[in-house]
Amino acid sequence: MGAVVRELEGKYEPAAEAEMPDLTALDGIASVAGPETQELGATYFDTDRLALAAAGLTLRRRTGGGDAGWHLKVPSPDGGLDELREPVGGHAADVVPTSLERAVQLYARGQTLRPVAEIRTRRRIHRLCDADGRTMAELCDDLVTADTPGDLDGRSASSWREWEVELVDGDEALLETAGALLEATGARPAAGPSKLARALGNRIPKSLIHPDEPPGPKSSAAEVLGARLREQVSELKYRDPLVRHDAPDAVHRMRVAMRRLRSDLASYRPLLDRNRTEPRRDELKWIAGVLGDARDTEVMQARLSRLISEEPVELVMGPVAQRVDRQLAAAYRLAHRRAVEAIESPRYYALIDDLDALVTNPRWTSRARQPAADVLPARVAKAFKRLRRRVDAVAEAPDRQTRDHRLHEVRKAAKRARYAAEPLVPVVGRDAERFVKATKKLQSVLGDYQDAVVTQPTLRQLAVQAHLDGDNAFTYGRLHGRQQALAASLRAGYHEAWSRAKAKKRRRWLR
Repeated sequence: MGAVVRELEGKYEPAAEAEMPDLTALDGIASVAGPETQELGATYFDTDRLALAAAGLTLRRRTGGGDAGWHLKVPSPDGGLDELREPVGGHAADVVPTSLERAVQLYARGQTLRPVAEIRTRRRIHRLCDADGRTMAELCDDLVTADTPGDLDGRSASSWREWEVELVDGDEALLETAGALLEATGARPAAGPSKLARALGNRIPKSLIHPDEPPGPKSSAAEVLGARLREQVSELKYRDPLVRHDAPDAVHRMRVAMRRLRSDLASYRPLLDRNRTEPRRDELKWIAGVLGDARDTEVMQARLSRLISEEPVELVMGPVAQRVDRQLAAAYRLAHRRAVEAIESPRYYALIDDLDALVTNPRWTSRARQPAADVLPARVAKAFKRLRRRVDAVAEAPDRQTRDHRLHEVRKAAKRARYAAEPLVPVVGRDAERFVKATKKLQSVLGDYQDAVVTQPTLRQLAVQAHLDGDNAFTYGRLHGRQQALAASLRAGYHEAWSRAKAKKRRRWLR
């Protein structure tokens, strides 16, 4: 797994002579340590057309301070940042490490990454501590000087002061109150998301996709569905660098975005030009399937490791954990490599370009212009009818294998109904929210059931191999029995979850 650091921060522009406010006025802050002074240098890399900056990414080589090294900052849809890191050692100062170069290829597309800015920062760090001395946040008072190379639209230099609040052990409420305190001194929220964005200014290409106004009860179907599609395409693209870098859970999150997109394009077919949407659904199915191999192996390894750790020590006979890690880790590495190869292919890049074109310029049908409250609930009702048919088919299953397959189909139908309803929560309100919650619970119970079902043959294979190698297979048999018992209990949970999901009070808004 690649090194990834999660950051939540706020940036502000104070007056040049502004005094730092009393930070102990913040709730939960008992003292302020520092300031500690650091001299930082950073070289930023991008393509000639600033493709990374246009997408909000920053790639730099930093010297000085406690986190010297190569950093790729990836902005997340929730306003945070994921920072992918590589050490300075072993890499030339002007050559981007291969892992980070690969991570940005969705945007770079093979173009050379070269220095586009040099930024020097004199930083004074104030550590905001609670009564126990824990650092809850850091407030950095930065004096910044930026230079851009002469061959990038003429050489320029600029200087400014910046306050940056970054959470350490504190929560987002502290980030908000700290921001309010700084603004009370006259500081303004920073105009750009990063120092690089300020240094490059209007040379950064503008996005063709504008931020959405949140949909509401009076929104049209096109406004609601358009916002949803843009949200999921953004999520997919955000996860792309993290998948390439093998960040934890990145494959799963990217695959979920793909599935939501594919499901929404199916549920809301009458609102869009099918000649555009159906080919994209086919391609989303392809790439989600490739990612699925890596995800399934990742889930299985984590699941078996947890099950083994829960066993009493005296019942774990032989190198059980080591065998699981050895075999499944190797399988995951192979599956992840194949997933990365797929998302480095022209076919994948063509899909992303097609999705960008779809959300930038949708071809809506006349029905999409109507109020969302009049059009979209009927599409959710159709998805629910599909779910009901799948549930009815389970009762007619002639054998266990068929039953398990049909329960898996119920899970997929529950997911589709849930995904169809999610965009309607701002339009319909609590009724839609309750429906989403109930179908999510049904999906979750059946997901746990599917995991218990597919874990059993994996344990049997491990037991056979252990026996052939002369090891004791007792623990694998014990774990197999536990999964059989879990599956039986989850079948009972499925009936309860379905009863809740089909209740009339959760469907009264469908028509």
